[in-house]
Amino acid sequence: MILKCPIFIINARSLKKIHQQQNLLFTTGEKPKNRIVSIHKDYLRPIVRGKEIKSVEFGAKLNKLQIDGINFIQKISFDNFNEGIQFKNTIYKAQGLTKTKVRIVGADAIYATNKNRVFATSNKIQTDFKPKGKPSKHRKQQIQMARMITKERATRLEGSFGKEKEHYHLKKIKAKTKATEILWIFFGIHTANALEIGRRMQKKSLQNVA
Repeated sequence: MILKCPIFIINARSLKKIHQQQNLLFTTGEKPKNRIVSIHKDYLRPIVRGKEIKSVEFGAKLNKLQIDGINFIQKISFDNFNEGIQFKNTIYKAQGLTKTKVRIVGADAIYATNKNRVFATSNKIQTDFKPKGKPSKHRKQQIQMARMITKERATRLEGSFGKEKEHYHLKKIKAKTKATEILWIFFGIHTANALEIGRRMQKKSLQNVA
């Protein structure tokens, strides 16, 4: 009966793969792909963040967009990925959700690639990317606008990450499998959305009564 236990089988496979990866590493010096760093959760991968306190983190990485204070997951993965190449897809997702053309976008510096700049300019999208090249006659106004967008993004989007971690149990996810961990994250983010929408509805209702 013990040999048929799913947990035992999963761990046995993980251990066998770890042995193969370690053997490859120490005999050839070749770094194995998708290296297992946790027997308990063999889907976890180290994600280098470059932070002073935690240079490496383990868990799901999100590319999240926020529209009028409501958050959506554009991409989720336990493997490290470059958020910058998700810029176009994020814009298209936002336009698909709202059926409205995106005009203003605030994003981290990692998104400010030349390709994304060209895409934003060609689609007449105002961003908070740091200006490059020869200053235009509207440079002062552009910088002021960029600062306003950055301030809003820092307050709303970055603040939502902290709120979801602290108040919606995303700081310490206790899921045991990859599928349930992803589900946990979805529930955390969309529960926060539901409560935010509820607060707005209540506020509007009180205003109508008054």
